[in-house]
Amino acid sequence: MTMKFQQLKEFLDAKAEHYDQPGFIAGDPVSIPHRFTKLQDIEIAGLFAAILAWGNRTTIINKCTELMGLFDNAPYDYILNHEPRDRMKLMHFRHRTFNGLDLLYFTEFLQHYYSNVTSLEFAFSGYLQPEDTNVENALTGFQKMFFAMEHPERTRKHVSSPARNSACKRLNMFLRWMVRQDKNGVDFGLWKQISPSQLVCPVDIHVSRVAARLGLIQSADANWKTALELTSQLRLMEPADPVKYDFALFGLGVIEKYV
Repeated sequence: MTMKFQQLKEFLDAKAEHYDQPGFIAGDPVSIPHRFTKLQDIEIAGLFAAILAWGNRTTIINKCTELMGLFDNAPYDYILNHEPRDRMKLMHFRHRTFNGLDLLYFTEFLQHYYSNVTSLEFAFSGYLQPEDTNVENALTGFQKMFFAMEHPERTRKHVSSPARNSACKRLNMFLRWMVRQDKNGVDFGLWKQISPSQLVCPVDIHVSRVAARLGLIQSADANWKTALELTSQLRLMEPADPVKYDFALFGLGVIEKYV
């Protein structure tokens, strides 16, 4: 299916406006960080909600709720102040291929990081230059930093990198939540060192199939090349806020079964 550019823009603008509403929050993993008000709580809850965003959304939300309970529903305080012996209760956590061993490393990394830096923003923005057109360097830098400590090899699959042509869907979604200025309040817009114009659209098989059907990309393969191709097309429609169309493409693919 192909539309003329202006027709397609109007179609996607309407869909984005429809889904980018407060009512979207409750049924989406973004509801997890919305339970908190402190910056660091939002960051930690958001990172885990994004990393665990595989499969059925209700299951994802339930598993994230379970995880926040393991953090005593105060993730920053738990991460910063827990003792190594406190990690034992985390060992039984599991969601799909993410298990207790992975969770132990995540908590160890975050404790080390937050003991030295006030916000997780700098783990991404520190690798980004103002002239960078997108967040590729931020994602690559974060992945390297995340695994700079001794870590289980199995955990590497949970933090992707453009360097391996991964679409980095979950990290791009996390960045959307943290960076995008959203008048409707779904995304937080808390981070200011990264521009919304630099964000890359989160791409999974649902989004890529919709985008291909609409003629926005050549191939429905969900990889980094596709994510950049799609984002470049969306940037033509909305240069300052290309990833607002993530709402439209996600809604069309997952909720409306457009493909």
